[in-house]
Amino acid sequence: MREHPPLSPATQAITSGRSSGGRSLAPALWASSTWESESLDDAHRRATGLRQTDFYSRYCNPTVRSFEEAVRDLEGAEESLAFASGMGAIASTILGLCSAGSHIVAQRQLYAGTLAFLQGPCARFGIETTFVDVATPGAFTAAVQPGRTMMVLAESPSNPRLELADLDELGAIKGPFTVVDSTFATPLGQRPLDHGVDISLHSATKGIAGHNDATLGVISGDADLLGEIWAYGVLHGATPSPFDALNALRGIRTLAVRTRQQNDSARSLAVMLADHPAVAETHYPGLSEHPQHALAGRQLLQYGTVLSFDVGSRDAAARLLDRVELCRVATSLGGPETLVCHPATSTHASLTPDEQESSGVTPGLIRMSVGLEETVDLLADLEQALA
Repeated sequence: MREHPPLSPATQAITSGRSSGGRSLAPALWASSTWESESLDDAHRRATGLRQTDFYSRYCNPTVRSFEEAVRDLEGAEESLAFASGMGAIASTILGLCSAGSHIVAQRQLYAGTLAFLQGPCARFGIETTFVDVATPGAFTAAVQPGRTMMVLAESPSNPRLELADLDELGAIKGPFTVVDSTFATPLGQRPLDHGVDISLHSATKGIAGHNDATLGVISGDADLLGEIWAYGVLHGATPSPFDALNALRGIRTLAVRTRQQNDSARSLAVMLADHPAVAETHYPGLSEHPQHALAGRQLLQYGTVLSFDVGSRDAAARLLDRVELCRVATSLGGPETLVCHPATSTHASLTPDEQESSGVTPGLIRMSVGLEETVDLLADLEQALA
């Protein structure tokens, strides 16, 4: 047979995840929670098999499985595993691999929900976390305690200031499991597994699904490792909905064209904001003045659809959010609408003032998720709001 070159990611987004649909071009929705068995032996086979798609949907579901297969192909992974949310993925991964006495190395610059999980339930269960600065070279490696550290957890690009973890450094760490929350990048913007990282994690609610109508999390990596996490996840019960998986599969089909447009607009907006007299600081890896721009060029396939900028004070941030007309004030990201939010009072509101400062969440910081509106219209909206 004739050999074909590997498919590009944009083409894989169209061709992957079709195992349950037969000849249908649209994904098939399997809404059933349970399936009939033919006999006692057949029931036993289904109950004891790994991720049977025709037994019980808490264990696996054909529509969810198609979504997992699509993400698996985009990540270049052996396997992918879906959850009911990004936090479901984080909680199940941590508790599936760690136990009382375990040690985790994580960055300070984390989504507040992840930080709260590490400082709350994990600490209560006897799982200790050492926090490091993601932008300090060698910080993750230096904090590893040989024989005790079970996991190294990074979020890159970080929420909300777009700091980057050096994925090659993480991939070179031996012993602990390495996990990268790659939500801001999507699999088309970054593939942590290519750098030797063990697990790539996403809140698929965001850019992967891309339409603000699905809530999902997903991890990718070695099949045996994900099998262990699946065994715990079945008990944890962070079960993904087949309806959400269906919507996310639809989102994957347009992931390449969506992120291409959003990346182009994000860079144009970042350039404008970086030069605007009302803006004190702009955070976007695609800017040459970003302190990690060289690292971004080495490991990011796209610079991203999210940026943040500082207007100096909480009052100035409030005025800007009151004045924007096309941009919408909301806390999610990755969808077709451009969203702006004030992290200090929304995504990171649960943190203490000291924790916000440590995470780079300043009173005047605005996070922007760039949508699919025409770039010129977004530029005009920001210009009038900042005037």
